[in-house]
Amino acid sequence: MDEERHRYLEEFGLLFGQFGLSRMLGRVLGVLMVSDPPERTAEELAEDVGASRGSISSATRSLVQMGIVQRWSRPGERRDHFRVRPGAWHEIMRREAAALRNFREMAERGLDLLNSQNPDARRNLEEMRDFYAYWEKEMPVILERWEREEER
Repeated sequence: MDEERHRYLEEFGLLFGQFGLSRMLGRVLGVLMVSDPPERTAEELAEDVGASRGSISSATRSLVQMGIVQRWSRPGERRDHFRVRPGAWHEIMRREAAALRNFREMAERGLDLLNSQNPDARRNLEEMRDFYAYWEKEMPVILERWEREEER
């Protein structure tokens, strides 16, 4: 693997790290994003990333669970192949949109527990509630616009 691709994988790993995820997840996804053909076996991923098969197994399992990567096999082959799942980014945002309700509800529960009318005491929870209520309302609209754009 050339230096430019290796640097890209490291940057992808750092990007995942910024969101509290494993750098290895980012590196593996990075390989899959720039592979041609756009698939890799676990052995190829281990070689590309310079990691153990155990690390690759853990990373691919997590990426599959997250819905970003799909595992598949070719008839007659025992090795699994991995590729970025078509529509993965859209699906991730759909799940995030559903999670917005959970954050809004948590803020509302906190306000009920706080049992105070002091604006300073209520400010953080009200801001959280209002922020997530806004995105809970807007995210489906944004996703719908994306779907229409994608159809073109």
